[in-house]
Amino acid sequence: MVIVAGAVVRMTGSGMGCPDWPKCFGYYIPPTDASELQWQPNRNFESGQVIIVNETLQVATKNFTTTDTFNKNNWEPYTKHNYAIFNVWHTWIEYINRLFGALAGFATLLLAVASFSYWKKKKSITILSCLVVFSMGFQAWLGATVVYSVLEPVKITVHMVMALVILAMLLYIIFSTRSKNHQFKYNKTTSLLIITALALTLIQVVLGTQVRQFVDHQIDSVGELNKHLWLQNPSLQFYFHRSFSILIILTNGFIAYRIHKLNLGYSKIKWVLLLIVLEGLSGIIMYYADFPFTSQPIHLILASLLFCVQFYLVLENLKVNNSPKTL
Repeated sequence: MVIVAGAVVRMTGSGMGCPDWPKCFGYYIPPTDASELQWQPNRNFESGQVIIVNETLQVATKNFTTTDTFNKNNWEPYTKHNYAIFNVWHTWIEYINRLFGALAGFATLLLAVASFSYWKKKKSITILSCLVVFSMGFQAWLGATVVYSVLEPVKITVHMVMALVILAMLLYIIFSTRSKNHQFKYNKTTSLLIITALALTLIQVVLGTQVRQFVDHQIDSVGELNKHLWLQNPSLQFYFHRSFSILIILTNGFIAYRIHKLNLGYSKIKWVLLLIVLEGLSGIIMYYADFPFTSQPIHLILASLLFCVQFYLVLENLKVNNSPKTL
């Protein structure tokens, strides 16, 4: 849900909907109208609340009630950045994204508490569950740095990769607590290929975030309504991202062939192939149909699901490696 919400934030350009963190314009529940961010006489302000004055953010330094004239002594400029635009839709989309992040953090906290039941029989589950909680905190901090940097591309990329790392840790916990025994077989070459395919997907996700940043710059230049111009004179990253997908298709297709030929039993490769096809189709639709509504978040969500299934496939493969049933 957090990744879905984050994808919607990217699709709508709402990353700076809340220019501060962890609050939004200094409020726990953000404003719904621009008038709430304007100075008004005889109005109560609390310390940390924000108004927009001459295209700058001003932060209340204490609790006070305004008089008939604006008093600069009650305010100080926001120094993290100089972005001072209010768009109610962007604000609430980003706010909902943060709410999902808070809910996910609470869920991982419950997971950590529950994991102590495994302490005596498998300490790694408890340790990793606690690490997930700290990782969620780190991810929240990364989100704050993304806002403070006004959506710097490198920090957006790190933020996305960290989300996948958290998913990988959660999948490992799920895998470690399952009692089902599948009849898999191990093959060294296929195992290396499966790990390589996962690495290729991760590289492709990173390349995708760079392409997305190029699209964002294009939107700023030509406007949100001129979608047919968003990929005009695309960057080198776009061509590399598009061509790199061919390598991913061939690699996973060859893995599927080997799994079938050697009867290794890894049925999740079918899901991998399906997700790759859907991911490719969503990319083609974005390019040739000028970014239809929801195509961008769907593209990102499919990429995240692909990473998850491939990672789980790696876990299944590594577990079989410890058994005597090898080829």
